[in-house]
Amino acid sequence: MRPGRLAEVLGEPPAPEGTWEHEAVYLSAAALRRRVAPGDLAAELRALAGVVAVEVVGNGFLRITVDTPGDLLDDPHEPVDFPCPWQDLPRTWDNPGFVVRYAHARAAAVLRWARELDVPREGFTPCALSDPHDRAVLRLLAELPGRRAGRDPGWAAYLPRLALAYHDAHERAPAVPRGEEEPGPVHTARVRLAEVVRVVLPGPERI
Repeated sequence: MRPGRLAEVLGEPPAPEGTWEHEAVYLSAAALRRRVAPGDLAAELRALAGVVAVEVVGNGFLRITVDTPGDLLDDPHEPVDFPCPWQDLPRTWDNPGFVVRYAHARAAAVLRWARELDVPREGFTPCALSDPHDRAVLRLLAELPGRRAGRDPGWAAYLPRLALAYHDAHERAPAVPRGEEEPGPVHTARVRLAEVVRVVLPGPERI
């Protein structure tokens, strides 16, 4: 289920909730803001392919569970328009600029390695992104539509979080085959994930 499709029905982007390690959940206050019956809006959402469940919680919030969080990589992604450059000096993990730019560089390197190792770019299978480290990156990418729509997107705090999650995924959920391993659907999916991260995070070519 692509978040863009959810946003079309809700009239606004939903916000991801929880860690997404075991289930991918969004929360929306659209029914309250639009002053429509939460049950009616929930019924519209349940009719969408890829929606597992919709619960009305609290005073009308909708809790939406989707089956394949990797589908969000099929939505268009644009670079974050951060007003100031991210400085990569000093090159330490205490410097958010280094953390962000290094994650961008790692994602770009994955795309080069994928070409050299003949990892297929076609045939992206969203459900292949089931590793907790992949899903942690997806969870943060799911925040993008809501942040872009908000008055204060909070990029200065968000981008280092996304970068750190991608560093973990890069190291613990390899995007390219190792040794004699043959390329498979999981590698194609992780290369797609790297492609989106590279687009979103600021890098040297965008400064």
